[in-house]
Amino acid sequence: TKLKLTSSPKHKIQRERLLSNVRISLSQKLILRRTTTISISGEETTTAMGKGRALSDGVIKKIILSYTYVAIWIFLSFTVIVYNKYILDKKMYNWPFPITLTMIHMGFCSSLAVILIKVFKVVEPVSMSRETYLRSVVPIGALYSLSLWLSNSAYIYLSVSFIQMLKALMPVAVYSIGVLLKKETFKSQTMTNMLSISFGVAIAAYGEAKFDGWGVFLQLGAVAFEATRLVLIQILLTSKGINLNPITSLYYVAPCCLVFLSVPWIFVEFPVLRDTSSFHFDFVIFGTNSVCAFALNLAVFLLVGKTSALTMNVAGVVKDWLLIAFSWSVIKDTVTPINLFGYGLAFLGVGYYNHCKLQALKAKDAQKKVQANDEEAGKLLEERETEAKRNETQD
Repeated sequence: TKLKLTSSPKHKIQRERLLSNVRISLSQKLILRRTTTISISGEETTTAMGKGRALSDGVIKKIILSYTYVAIWIFLSFTVIVYNKYILDKKMYNWPFPITLTMIHMGFCSSLAVILIKVFKVVEPVSMSRETYLRSVVPIGALYSLSLWLSNSAYIYLSVSFIQMLKALMPVAVYSIGVLLKKETFKSQTMTNMLSISFGVAIAAYGEAKFDGWGVFLQLGAVAFEATRLVLIQILLTSKGINLNPITSLYYVAPCCLVFLSVPWIFVEFPVLRDTSSFHFDFVIFGTNSVCAFALNLAVFLLVGKTSALTMNVAGVVKDWLLIAFSWSVIKDTVTPINLFGYGLAFLGVGYYNHCKLQALKAKDAQKKVQANDEEAGKLLEERETEAKRNETQD
């Protein structure tokens, strides 16, 4: 009876009607999504497409908060970079011990992270076995310690402005290492963009007035280790469902970095510090510097959590230009026209890269919405077909 019922012309007509009704229902829902009712202080304000858009107090507050998070992150990132330059540069504070400075940061940040997690319970620690820690976190900690060591060492030899120009190679390194480790798919268009960024940085390096080969080598090494660390985070942690925010990252990674950094410190910097009778630990300088470094990690947590990682990338471009201007106007570093032209080319390449990432995210979100609508339509169709079958059975 059911076979005859489902294959009957009458049922086919009903099925076509049901599909039509489902399409109409989905169209009405899309219209309703475009026309939203927002409650403001007990009053209802309807905003519809074609009638203008009225921003509610909640939306304005969200926009202001987003820009505030961006401003705080730029300020703290700016402060940490300039502060590290001030401490390490031989012409300023004259304390050229980058490993020791990085170890002070890691010791301070790991202690505060333990207090925030264990005592104040600001965030919950991630459940992680010892095997997972050794296989996933330890390699990331080793790469992070090398990245911090080399990047801080570069401040001794290079200007702040030129270091920011070299950091424009980060997307190139991340993409290239991602392709090598089969985390990214090779695309000729993306690789062409990466080559344009590299070409721009090469022009900026050619125009550098105080070029230092060893300093460039240190900074490029820091970029390579940091890019590898970012890719391994996706492979070793994210793929396993382990997501670490900046506080839990410091909780797990900072002690590991401290241990790794202690090895070169014993052979490279400890003998010099031991033989320097005039050395004294300045609690004000190193204390405030460590507080800024920890606050920067909290700012990353707020910025990424309240906005997105892409917002941080865009804000990073603004920060780089501000640092170049500050380095030229305040620190009196030499910035040549060739520097700016080369970095301008790299800046355009990075901007296009961020634009492509944004479009990819939008396409992914749109695909998710389409899938959700298809699932909703399927359920609605199934419900109506079941109801129609019941009605025919009763008839």
